[in-house]
Amino acid sequence: QVQLVESGGGLVQPGGSLRLSCAASGSTVSADGMGWFRQVQGDQRDFVASITWGGETNYVDSVKGRFTIARDSAKNTVYLQMDSLKPEDTAVYYCNLGTPFRLGGHWHFTPTDYWGQGTQVTVSS
Repeated sequence: QVQLVESGGGLVQPGGSLRLSCAASGSTVSADGMGWFRQVQGDQRDFVASITWGGETNYVDSVKGRFTIARDSAKNTVYLQMDSLKPEDTAVYYCNLGTPFRLGGHWHFTPTDYWGQGTQVTVSS
């Protein structure tokens, strides 16, 4: 059984930074990487970024150049460094143990049922 625990959310002013963490416990061999998603209340959960265990990364266009996903295999933890935050980044952020893959020149992500509990990020002045 896999458990994912997110942390690092909070309130930040526009232009500020936050670093989210997703710590995994249990075996992660059932997937090939990790993804971050975000959800605004009432909306669907949207993909933000992913990383393979080999270190390949992918981002949604709206966060490219501002967010960085990274992993620490020794700690079984994936991070999402968020810089130059905007009010539209406000959401609950979730991590998911899943499989990033490239098909037809585009990255995709197949999620599993393993989600963290979510961490709130609020960008407001």
